[in-house]
Amino acid sequence: MQYRTVPKNGDTLSALGYGTMRLLMQTGETGETEQVDESEAIRQIRRAIDGGVNYLDTGYSYRNGQSEVVLGKALADGYRDRVKIADKLPPGLISCRDDMDKILDIQLKRLGTDSIDYYMLLFLDPELWDKMIDLGVFAFLEAAREAGKIKNIGFSFHGDPETFREIVDTYDWTFCQIQYNILDEENQAGTAGLKYAASKDIAVMIMEPLRGGMLAQNLPEPVQKIYDNAEESRSPAAWALRWVWDHPEVTVVLSGMNDDRHIQENIRIGEEALPEMLSGAERAAVDEAAKTFKKLIKVNCTQCGYCLPCPQGVNIPACFSLFNQYHMHDDKAATQKSYTARLMGHDNGTTPSNASLCQNCGLCVSGCPQNIAIPDVLRAVARDLEGLPQ
Repeated sequence: MQYRTVPKNGDTLSALGYGTMRLLMQTGETGETEQVDESEAIRQIRRAIDGGVNYLDTGYSYRNGQSEVVLGKALADGYRDRVKIADKLPPGLISCRDDMDKILDIQLKRLGTDSIDYYMLLFLDPELWDKMIDLGVFAFLEAAREAGKIKNIGFSFHGDPETFREIVDTYDWTFCQIQYNILDEENQAGTAGLKYAASKDIAVMIMEPLRGGMLAQNLPEPVQKIYDNAEESRSPAAWALRWVWDHPEVTVVLSGMNDDRHIQENIRIGEEALPEMLSGAERAAVDEAAKTFKKLIKVNCTQCGYCLPCPQGVNIPACFSLFNQYHMHDDKAATQKSYTARLMGHDNGTTPSNASLCQNCGLCVSGCPQNIAIPDVLRAVARDLEGLPQ
């Protein structure tokens, strides 16, 4: 495994980090997902650690709070001593200083540890940033560090470039976490933010390098042709990950791995993809693939699930995934059939979770890191996938 150094503390972290937002779920008798498949998740996490991964990222609300618990169990039997844990304080659940202390104590208990190595403010945008400042978040973070409950302080970002620079300049952060991939060079923090944070000796952890899997599988034919004609033969995931790792400012690239094949492939790529290794022709191929993707994609959903649960039961990420497939691929009838079977209750009597169930309550909008106008897009999904052609 390739390792990169955190400038401010000297930690050597695996270039590949394990994201636990998408731990493998069990499917119940009705076809609905119920809970994390604990034994499989633990086995996969330990397999990654045995393969050299030493940075594991979780969150208070991931998998309905199960992610922290399962990660804690996976790190028993001596595995805790081999890794660094990253976790997050969720501003949306904070209304006072006491809430910060309560949530941190819950996280430590779930994880079965005395200290979290890398602790960050989650999901910062201009509004949440101002809120946390007003509630005295820095006093909380420094007191928690002084008490040994956390070790390194950082932030996770989903806002505009100006706010990113403001946050970077406000505090002596050890690290930050940003969304970055071949489609997001100019979105959110972007390349400019990556370079700015690195110039301040802030370690940069990358989330969504594959855009929730969109960049790794079932590519539109025009994009796949670009990779097929490139001078090197690689999987789409390898192209996308190598592009991120090619940036020397990147410290860790997080991957939400829940498939043994993906774990094995990502570890292999993480061993080989050193900074500034891509040739000019390879970068040109990725740039062309990104431009083609942007022309075809309809909604910039990363399948993170922060929009859920929907009060009406709409499976928003699945609706958006199938909506993108419908517009990016030629076989529209097959996508409509899949939508009907999976989301409209026609598959083994599952509970409907299709787009037209939306009542425009707007609760999902505040949780979306991509700032998608979710009710508006759901209406478009219903129009295209639930119309007369069905």
